[in-house]
Amino acid sequence: MDCFVATLLAMMGWMAPFCGIDVPKLGVRNQLEREPSMKEVSTVGLDLAKKVFQVHGVDARGTVVVRRALRRSQLLAWFAKLPRCLVGMEACATAHYWARELAKLGHDVRLIPPAYAKAYVRRNKNDPADAEAICEAVSRPAMRFVAIKSERQQAAAGIHRVRDLLMKQHTMLRNQLRGLMAEFGIVAAKDGTGWASCWRSWPTRKTSASPARCARDCC
Repeated sequence: MDCFVATLLAMMGWMAPFCGIDVPKLGVRNQLEREPSMKEVSTVGLDLAKKVFQVHGVDARGTVVVRRALRRSQLLAWFAKLPRCLVGMEACATAHYWARELAKLGHDVRLIPPAYAKAYVRRNKNDPADAEAICEAVSRPAMRFVAIKSERQQAAAGIHRVRDLLMKQHTMLRNQLRGLMAEFGIVAAKDGTGWASCWRSWPTRKTSASPARCARDCC
C-alpha cells in the first residue's frame, strides 16, 4: 500500500519514487542531439576593436553556432577556416581594412552604419551584445550598407582630412597673431592683404613692441 501511494505521489510530481519505478527527469532535450558544427555558420556578426574582437555566428535556421572573443592575431586565421559566409561589421575607422582582408578569404562582407545596428541591441551595450545586434541587422533584407573603400580611396580621404586640419591650424595662428597685434593698438583686417600689411608695418610704428623684440623676449 505504501509503495502504491508513493508511486501515485511521484506521478503527480510531489516526491521521487522509491520502489524502483523510473520517472523521466524534467528538462529541455537537445533537439539536434549534437553540437552545431562550425561548417554550418552562414552569418557572422563581428564587433571590431583594437585588440579583442567579438564574434557571433548563426546557421541558416538562425541557431547560434558560435559566440566567442578573438584576439587580433587570431582573427584572419579563424575566418580562413570558415566556409564562405555573410559577415557584418559596423562602418568605423578600421572596418574598411578588415572588410578587404575578409573579402580576400572569400567571404561576403557588408558594412552597416552604427546607428542602424544600434536599433537591434536587445540588452545592455557590450561587445557580445553588439556582435549579436550586427549579426541580426546584416541579415535584414531592407538594411542599407556602406560601400567598402579601396586603399586608394582611403588614402585620398586621409589627405583631405590632413589638409582640413592644417587649414584650421593656420586660421587659429592668424587669429592669435591678430589678437596679439590688437593688444599693441594695431588692428588688422580679416582678409589676408590687411593682415600682411599690418605685419610689415609693425616695426615702423612708434612703439617699442616689434616682432623681433617679441621673439627675443619669448626666448
